[in-house]
Amino acid sequence: MTEPAYAMVVTPHPDDAEFGVAGTVVRWAREGKDVIYVVCTNGDKGTSDPTVRPDKLASTREQEQQAAARLLGVRDVIFLRHPDQGLEDTPEFRKEIVRLIRTYKPEVVVTADHYRRRIWHRDHRITSQVTLDAIFPYARDFLSYPDLLDEGLEPHKVKEVLLWGAEEPNYCTDITDTFDIKIAALRCHKSQIGDGRSEGLEQWLRERHAKLAEGEDYELAEAFYRMEILW
Repeated sequence: MTEPAYAMVVTPHPDDAEFGVAGTVVRWAREGKDVIYVVCTNGDKGTSDPTVRPDKLASTREQEQQAAARLLGVRDVIFLRHPDQGLEDTPEFRKEIVRLIRTYKPEVVVTADHYRRRIWHRDHRITSQVTLDAIFPYARDFLSYPDLLDEGLEPHKVKEVLLWGAEEPNYCTDITDTFDIKIAALRCHKSQIGDGRSEGLEQWLRERHAKLAEGEDYELAEAFYRMEILW
């Protein structure tokens, strides 16, 4: 039987979780808490280089994600390998997330915020909505996907949800001491921020996370919209 995890991070593409929650993931890992990554797409369209083959890019990005996860102390990385820009809100996709929630039984699930005004990547919006639906009510209810019961996957109630990228966050975590590892993990994604594109990344993120920490008693923060699941 799979050991339960403290947190499950459901990320649309390789590298999104590093931008959104990596500093917090390191802190959890240092506290001895197990974190699972679920990467929904293979990122095979994430390039401006017309000479790169999609299959080669997908393979590269998977390796980059594994390297970043090792740096952060992530226990397991699950790749669902849906095509980039191809996610849909379907029962099949939702069932994949429900199965993983029931398998790993996380207390906390972290994903992108689905509610962003104006421009927002559709894969982020779909990942978030499907994940939230999987948490409640599908992972919780016995009669949702009853065939999962035949696999020994009993219902599970997630206690807390954190959404990164929220326009109106209500919860912050201190990443002052983990910021450098967050940056190192991001630099693992060379296909996305290599070849000069990483210039200024650290300073930009430091300024961003300092702004998110305004009013707190620490220097740098990651911010989320936090929800407790009470039912």
